[in-house]
Amino acid sequence: MWETAEAWSVQMNVQTTRFGTVEVEDDRVLEFSSGLLGFSSYTKFVLLQPDEDGVFFWLQSVEAPELAFVITDPQIWVPEFEAIIRKEQMTALELDRIEDAQVFVIVNKYDSSLTANLQGPLVLNLRNQHAMQLVLADKRWTTRHQIAQLSEERKAASA
Repeated sequence: MWETAEAWSVQMNVQTTRFGTVEVEDDRVLEFSSGLLGFSSYTKFVLLQPDEDGVFFWLQSVEAPELAFVITDPQIWVPEFEAIIRKEQMTALELDRIEDAQVFVIVNKYDSSLTANLQGPLVLNLRNQHAMQLVLADKRWTTRHQIAQLSEERKAASA
């Protein structure tokens, strides 16, 4: 997923409330220059993958241990989903080729479902770790698009 530059990277410790202290390479820090919607003062995040084969990741704030979001690749759940990235957004991300982008969406538990915010996808430039949350005007995509139904067992465990 990541392209590594030939430069040396430095290990840094990231404090999290879910995983304790996690060591990551500093060149893996994602820079959301405008932050995320509702969290504009937090601009630095790392992507954590707790399960090697899993489809869910944690977008963990480097600046606030308690701030983390579950994210996933929307194509796994909604193959027809597409996030249109405008030219000025590509410029802000320093994104020359769309192939260098990875799109994720934030996942939430809502009632007995897992939902994805398809209206506010996250776009990551894999070459330079610049990132941005988009707001799509396409009314097909909602902030609570159901991607999975929770079983009774899982509902109790996540409550």
